[in-house]
Amino acid sequence: MTSVKQPGLAADRLAAGSQTLARGLTALQAVANSPAGMTAQQVADHVGVHRTIAYRLLSTLSQNRYLVKGEDGRYRPAAMLAALGASFDNNLRQLSVPTLRTLADDLGTTVSLLVAEGDQQVAVAVIVPTLVFYQLSFHEGSRHPLDRGAAGIALLSSMPPRPGERDLVPLTRERGWVMTHGEVEPDTYGLAVPVRRRPPSPPTCINLISHREDALIGGRDAVIEAAQRLSEILG
Repeated sequence: MTSVKQPGLAADRLAAGSQTLARGLTALQAVANSPAGMTAQQVADHVGVHRTIAYRLLSTLSQNRYLVKGEDGRYRPAAMLAALGASFDNNLRQLSVPTLRTLADDLGTTVSLLVAEGDQQVAVAVIVPTLVFYQLSFHEGSRHPLDRGAAGIALLSSMPPRPGERDLVPLTRERGWVMTHGEVEPDTYGLAVPVRRRPPSPPTCINLISHREDALIGGRDAVIEAAQRLSEILG
């Protein structure tokens, strides 16, 4: 007996599999970004699915040790996430944090490390100073267009020249730092310094943010020194 293939069946299965993967990743990211953890219903609401589907996704993630369910019924990140994160760019975050922490505490300013990914800048580490009551901050994993703000310009300056690039990009290549105002957040100053690395490592930079221009100007030399230190550590 000859079997007849149903047109579109393989494509439908592929689409269903892709949808399940996308939902699982959305659930994982939501739980990872929730300090208090999330219930299955909260995950269902966030992903936009029935609670039964959310529970299946969470069960699979828990079985693979990316999430763990607490006695309070909330799901939280598990140890496998730490191992997964550590694999990114040869432990980039772990190797950078001590230098970034010292810089943030010395300057009393939020310090971040960003890399270029396609046409976006991505924060892989965000360090808030320890002894400062109020400070600007944002989430690790935050993304913005590569052509916006001090960090984006610093990352572009680590790449070959592009047609039509902003005047600030070649200027940053020349002097090794850049400061902008209000390009990512209103009334916020940004100071960024490229971290020189060998290919195929992605363009990387240290970025400071503050409402105070004088705080960034005063900390510029320290950021340049920290970037040079990270260049030696990361290679």
